[in-house]
Amino acid sequence: MFSRMTTAIAAAICLTAPAALAQENEWQPDRPINIIVPWAAGGSTDQVTRVVAPILEEALGTQIVVVNQPGASGSTGTATALDAPRDGYTWTANAIANNATYAVTGLVPDTSIEDYRIYLHVANVPMVSVNADSEYQDFPALLEAMKNGSVTVGTAGINSSGGMALAALREEAESDLPGARMITYDGGNPAVIAAASGEVDATTQLAVEQSEMVRADRLRALTVLSDEPLELEGIDPVPPITEFLPDFEVAADYFGVFIPVGAPQEVYDTVDRVWEEHVMNSQALKDYANDRGAVFAPSYGEAALERAMPVVIAEACARVERGEAVIDPSEIGIDCDAG
Repeated sequence: MFSRMTTAIAAAICLTAPAALAQENEWQPDRPINIIVPWAAGGSTDQVTRVVAPILEEALGTQIVVVNQPGASGSTGTATALDAPRDGYTWTANAIANNATYAVTGLVPDTSIEDYRIYLHVANVPMVSVNADSEYQDFPALLEAMKNGSVTVGTAGINSSGGMALAALREEAESDLPGARMITYDGGNPAVIAAASGEVDATTQLAVEQSEMVRADRLRALTVLSDEPLELEGIDPVPPITEFLPDFEVAADYFGVFIPVGAPQEVYDTVDRVWEEHVMNSQALKDYANDRGAVFAPSYGEAALERAMPVVIAEACARVERGEAVIDPSEIGIDCDAG
């Protein structure tokens, strides 16, 4: 009898634990929350959002639905999130540099990072890889072909991490890399698959999107856009870009979840607490970062914005230099002439 009663009590505690957590919150959602991922399934944003979603579900006591809505370098799904009712039930996810600079390129007009409450979780790093059977054995050989030959590079578009990485290489290589032709896909995962299958010669997407293909010997990693080697279990250390281009400026590429402003304050207060108490201590998120080659770096609010501003400024101002800007970054509070 005692054993059966103990088992029943334990089961009841397990069943009611999420509800108990939710009752501690000031805001108690009464329906599912949608997180719009503006990229295809399987890419970097989609991967990490699906790791974070169950953590939020348990803490908030409601279902978190991840909705993939790719298109126009992530701007289609982002615009959908901004156009939704500001009631706290529609969020979006992305690299913060994207949400902060869509207006600069005209992809999502009249917006800035001030339109969101910011919740960051990991920092990612782009990696340059080629098909495992490629003739390019190292980055200098590929770079030479980008300058004087013909190389197709798969990315998720000019506003994606892979597109921005290719643009940064063009700037730092003291060449427009006329031999590098970008082929765009609806997300990082399709771009990486295209490189692994030989549909394109190379990819500059994020390491988290490529790590499994490198482990499976379908891609050969040549360099990582970092000032430190990338070390992943089962993969030889990937040399940093600064080994080949010493003046390459590296800014951490932070990813996160963004809640449009205008919802009741209790929404943000509750998610702030959930982020601090659950996401910032999540072993599942730490394991994901360690396994895929990301940096575990959760933060929220003003601290998150301060941490991410170097990459926001770098990307916004780079668009001006590359002639991609429709408006001056100063119009959305980004000063390219500062410091």
